[in-house]
Amino acid sequence: MLLQSVRPNIVQAIRAFRPEELQQAAHAVGHHFLYTNLSAAQDKQAVLDIIARDFLFPDHFGKNLDALYDCMTDLVHKSGPQPGFVVVLELIPGDTACDRETREQLLDAFRDAADFWSERKIPFRVFYSMAVSGKESASNWDKADVAQNDPNVKPVKVSKNATPTIVMNLPPMSSVFDTAALLNAA
Repeated sequence: MLLQSVRPNIVQAIRAFRPEELQQAAHAVGHHFLYTNLSAAQDKQAVLDIIARDFLFPDHFGKNLDALYDCMTDLVHKSGPQPGFVVVLELIPGDTACDRETREQLLDAFRDAADFWSERKIPFRVFYSMAVSGKESASNWDKADVAQNDPNVKPVKVSKNATPTIVMNLPPMSSVFDTAALLNAA
């Protein structure tokens, strides 16, 4: 089982995991699965707006990191027992949209939520990926992505047998995780 190899309360890079597999694993153990693709966000506020929309936060969501934490923890906890969570934050923007400090603050809010649920013995796993821009220094793993978007770099020949790029169209959530409804029930 995929989630057995991952600590129950963690925020980590998605790396070898695929969102579809994480979704299936969450369903197999009865956990909430929350997915958001943040590639369209142009700034920190847009990141929070997209998360609020995709995670069905209540209309009064304060659109700041404290409110994000509250919606992921206290509000849900007060609504009753929770089975566990698998959260995927895909393509957190880089460069001017979200500088490194802003990205770390966002991930810290999710780390704090993981700690909150850990104290209650509820699994809360967050997997994230970063959008890499050409202006940021890229690690060796990311240099190919940067070069791919640079018009001055010649394209690399790809084998006919290479796996094609997959574009995902996952639903934002695949379980009944509606913080607005949970608030009304509390």
